[in-house]
Amino acid sequence: MNRPAEPPSYIPLAALLQEIGPLPLNGQAWPDWVKILAWILLAALGWEIVTTIIRLYSGTLNPLLLGGVLVCFLALGVVAWSMQTSITTIDSQGLRQTWLTKREIAWDDIGSARFVPMIFSKRLMIVSRAGRTLTFQGGTRDLEKAFMQIAATYQGRPPAAR
Repeated sequence: MNRPAEPPSYIPLAALLQEIGPLPLNGQAWPDWVKILAWILLAALGWEIVTTIIRLYSGTLNPLLLGGVLVCFLALGVVAWSMQTSITTIDSQGLRQTWLTKREIAWDDIGSARFVPMIFSKRLMIVSRAGRTLTFQGGTRDLEKAFMQIAATYQGRPPAAR
């Protein structure tokens, strides 16, 4: 049976929080360019849906198919809005991120952490001591640096120099 990675026996939490800087550290979860791109793509998709409906309005529209397309479009709108308003917070209690649902984990519950520098957002993948995986997005340089420091600390390496 797979067990989640055991955290280092000694996590210098006070040193980590000092290294991160003044707390709480708040920042947008997604970079501006990703949010703008999401809205542009959503607008283009909306335009395509409207022009297709206008072209096919001769009575050959399947109402069930149209309803499904509109529900999917609205769901994408909700995701884009969540990306727009999502905030990641690091404080003395742990990490939190607003999203479609709120993600949060206390420092004591973190089993391991890994920094994943993806193109669209920098991510901190956390495995809790109970084995649950949480992913936090960081859309600012300060959050990116903090994510790298947290990952280094929970992998047993000293945090990288600023």
